[in-house]
Amino acid sequence: MTKKTVEDIVLEIKDKSELMIDLAYSSLLYDNTTIAKEVYDLEDLIDNLYRSLQRQTLESVEKKKLSVDDALAVLRLAEASEQIADAAQEIADVELRDVELHPILKMSIRDSDVVFTRAQVKEGSVLCKKTLGELKLASETGMMVIAMRHGNKWLYGPNKNTKIDSGDILFAKGPEDGEKHLIELATGKTNKI
Repeated sequence: MTKKTVEDIVLEIKDKSELMIDLAYSSLLYDNTTIAKEVYDLEDLIDNLYRSLQRQTLESVEKKKLSVDDALAVLRLAEASEQIADAAQEIADVELRDVELHPILKMSIRDSDVVFTRAQVKEGSVLCKKTLGELKLASETGMMVIAMRHGNKWLYGPNKNTKIDSGDILFAKGPEDGEKHLIELATGKTNKI
């Protein structure tokens, strides 16, 4: 396995911290401790990535592959993403401590421009046996699948090669009108993507 570059690590920290925020809010909305625990696991991963990034950045400066100013910029960006990950963990902590979410907070999350939804894929749905890349759900419906549950197995941050099967539960985010369309596709009420 090749060693990740500084740029790769920064990008992974950014992507994972964004995913953590989505998952943390989803854990609150759907009262799901499994998702909240995953946020904790991802935070540990980000901490390890951040330590690795610090080490590699300093090595790159020492070897004159990176200027001091560039190294500072990289570290500041990664630190900001790491702080976002910490905040996501605090949000998930509300779910893990089994604190009842105030109805106004739930409404404010639902009233934002972006909604989080859960859709179970039924047998005969147009989504069955296709990959996310084939379906182009994000561009066609506006809904981005951020996590999936297949039986007892969870997949966070699925990609274009991820295949959807009957019974899968999709967690997605996007505009409110896209939510309705995704649910209709998953339940088989429509086959028009």
